[in-house]
Amino acid sequence: MSNNDLIIDNEYMDFFDEASEEIVSDNNQKRWKIMIIDDDQEVHAVTKLVLSDFIFNEITLEFISAYSAKEAKDILVNTSDIAVILLDVVMEEEDSGLKLVRFIREEVKNYEVRIILRTGQPGQAPEKKVIIDYDINDYKEKTELTAQKLFTTIVASIRAYDSIHLTNLNKKGLEKVIEASSYLFEVQSISKLSSVVLEQINSMLCFYRNIPLIKQSSFVAFRNSEGYTLTATSGRFTTEVNKNIEDVLDDNIYSSIMQGIAEKRVFTVDSSIVLHFKSITELEYILFFEGANQFKELDRNLIEIFSNNISNAFENTSLNLKLQDTQKEIIYTLGEIAEARSKETGNHVKRVSEFTKILALKYGMNESEAEIISLASAMHDIGKLGVPASILNKPGRLTDEEFQVIKTHTTIGYDMLKNSTKEIIRTASIIAYQHHEKYNGKGYPNGLKGNEIHLYGRITAIADVFDALGSIRVYKPAWDLERIFDYFRAQRGEHFDPYLIDLFFKNMGEFLAIRESFKDQT
Repeated sequence: MSNNDLIIDNEYMDFFDEASEEIVSDNNQKRWKIMIIDDDQEVHAVTKLVLSDFIFNEITLEFISAYSAKEAKDILVNTSDIAVILLDVVMEEEDSGLKLVRFIREEVKNYEVRIILRTGQPGQAPEKKVIIDYDINDYKEKTELTAQKLFTTIVASIRAYDSIHLTNLNKKGLEKVIEASSYLFEVQSISKLSSVVLEQINSMLCFYRNIPLIKQSSFVAFRNSEGYTLTATSGRFTTEVNKNIEDVLDDNIYSSIMQGIAEKRVFTVDSSIVLHFKSITELEYILFFEGANQFKELDRNLIEIFSNNISNAFENTSLNLKLQDTQKEIIYTLGEIAEARSKETGNHVKRVSEFTKILALKYGMNESEAEIISLASAMHDIGKLGVPASILNKPGRLTDEEFQVIKTHTTIGYDMLKNSTKEIIRTASIIAYQHHEKYNGKGYPNGLKGNEIHLYGRITAIADVFDALGSIRVYKPAWDLERIFDYFRAQRGEHFDPYLIDLFFKNMGEFLAIRESFKDQT
């Protein structure tokens, strides 16, 4: 052994010949990764021997060896969870180790690993200069690093690494909470939000643990007159949606949950975590996660933090849905008032609204935009409020002058709605203005042609005419379906957008189902 090699106590020398390159623990749990970077194979062997029975926090070591700076770089790029590096200074070059420190911190950007610089030639890398100029955590001459000092150094380094790593995990976990929380408030459906909550918690926990995405057995259950009903599920509860929790949980667990709800917001039942919420609007629900015995303190903390945002998101969604229902009712009422003046049924408004949504979705619009078009189309004839009732309800054929008056309902409706800053009302203004334009350019009020007509107008034109032809009007009886279909085929590319007409016929079953659902009472 040269004077540059690691010095070990005599008690270890008897076992030196038995040391091998692969002295690692058989423990299958997480192990602290120690990387030895040195061009002297004997240094690797002795280090592994000295630390062969090392245990810290009930966790053993895993050794990773590299015999050159080049070999070390390849390993370091692909291994992010190394706790400690024992690094030689002089390898291929006199300053290979120092260059490697720069690589680790500046290129790999690994700031967690603790780097212990070991040198047998301190003159090549003076301690005072190195400790200032390089981001290392300890500096040892090989001659001073006895077995006991090595043990002490490794303990201190792992303790520091673990603390830094845990801090970063907390930071990443909180970042994930923020990311997940922001996504929650984009969802405007209780059932979809419930699914998103489960997905985001699962993703959040797996992300900071750096493990593949798994399906935690969990559910969200909302309280109703029947008890708590599952609205979203994962894992073993996947097939239990819409069931009462009393029917899917063990009797003892169910009883414990009911007791816990009365006392706490977050509690553990058997090996499961339960979160109970009750909002100011009387929205009440449970989040249930199995496997609490596998959760660490950080898991619980993240769920606890996230739970506050979950509560706010559900409350926000509930209030938004109520607001949307109110808004929808007002919009339908306005549309129905306009139709009532011409003695047409209120169900015409509802059917047109549903027809436009189908076409919008089939065209490829997302659910949100399709819903906006659906609501806006309810006001397609709002301009009829400005047309004399005597003309609207004339049973016979209109004169040319009367027809010119009828046509003004498009511009009247547009003028009523165009200055709104609300998306639904702005959309309604476009539909009111253009739903009587024809694809061949022979419609009104502006004789727009083809794609000059806004898509919203082209969609609503099909929905409006389909329902109008099939309904009784003061000036005509209802047409039968075959006559309507013949007319639509004939008007493909004339009155109507040919692509939309093809979608209409392709999805006729859905249109007829809506027609039946909102059938006029006679």
